[in-house]
Amino acid sequence: MSSSTRKIDACLLMLALALASCTRPPDTAAQAEEPDWEPMARSAQDEGHDGPEGADVPPATVPHAASALATLATSFEGFGPVRFGEGAESLRELWKGGLEGDADPADPQACYYLFPRPRPQHGHGTAFMIERGRFVRVDVDQAGAVAPGGGRIGMDAEQIHALYPGQVEETPHKYVEGGRYLRVVADGSPAVLVFEVDADGQVRSWRVGLPPQVDYVEGCG
Repeated sequence: MSSSTRKIDACLLMLALALASCTRPPDTAAQAEEPDWEPMARSAQDEGHDGPEGADVPPATVPHAASALATLATSFEGFGPVRFGEGAESLRELWKGGLEGDADPADPQACYYLFPRPRPQHGHGTAFMIERGRFVRVDVDQAGAVAPGGGRIGMDAEQIHALYPGQVEETPHKYVEGGRYLRVVADGSPAVLVFEVDADGQVRSWRVGLPPQVDYVEGCG
């Protein structure tokens, strides 16, 4: 065999080896090797559901106290489904334990207040008076809350008279010079509604409940 023939054969062999390496399947052992990191799990928000596939994300749970104050009305009968004269436990059940305050162990029949949580930074918001173990009064000093019949904080005395024609009795405020109490007696109800009006003639707070507790000027004090 001539030297030129040997050179041609060598070149063909090298070309064949090169083509074989290009068509070789990938290394399956390297492909099966586990990565040294974990993939980031997608949150329920990213997935669009929580739990089983296709399940809807439930809406955020509203604190029971806030929900009750926003949706249940104060009336001449009581607060929402809880009537004046019922035991304090009826209010606690309404809030599933979310009320602050308790009776004095030394005198469980004495007067005290229950306050929904969270309480506002100023004032008491809405407070429930308990005396002798019974719910007897609601005190409100938060703007926006509606009294039975439509009265609100910020209204003037004339507006209150217009809302409750012939039902309002005025007496001087015990502590605010020029202030007044506007006492509303509803037909057919034992409960009484009292608006406290400042010297400028505007309502600053109101309360509704059973006499004589509704007329306690100092609350439980």
